[in-house]
Amino acid sequence: METKLTDAQTDRHAVSVAGRTFALTASAGFEAAHFLNSKPEGHAYRGVHGHSFRIEATVSGRVADGEAWVEDFAVLKSALADVAALLDHKLLNDVPGLGAPTLERLCVWIAAALSPRVNGLARIAVCRPSLDERCELIL
Repeated sequence: METKLTDAQTDRHAVSVAGRTFALTASAGFEAAHFLNSKPEGHAYRGVHGHSFRIEATVSGRVADGEAWVEDFAVLKSALADVAALLDHKLLNDVPGLGAPTLERLCVWIAAALSPRVNGLARIAVCRPSLDERCELIL
């Protein structure tokens, strides 16, 4: 005898995610310029130059009983988009609080900007895809 489900979303046995630890990652992109004054005259990084950047934020945590996920991707993506907008088409040297805009400092600055809005922040990555470069801050 065949069983008919009246609602395929609620009438079947659900896989339990409660109590398990997951890591969710979302990303956003921005374009920006920077320079590093600390480099000697003639060094390529001393002059103003630009990059396409990709930032990633990872949230890690356990799914609480009665919940379906660690974090809503919409919350994470919205927060990332807002941070990327603060950096997009800017001279990073002029961004308050960033200082000399190395990838490491960008990671720390982005983590500070996201932490009030995103719970369980576990990792920030700043990438320059055209150069195959990536820096990660593990929180």
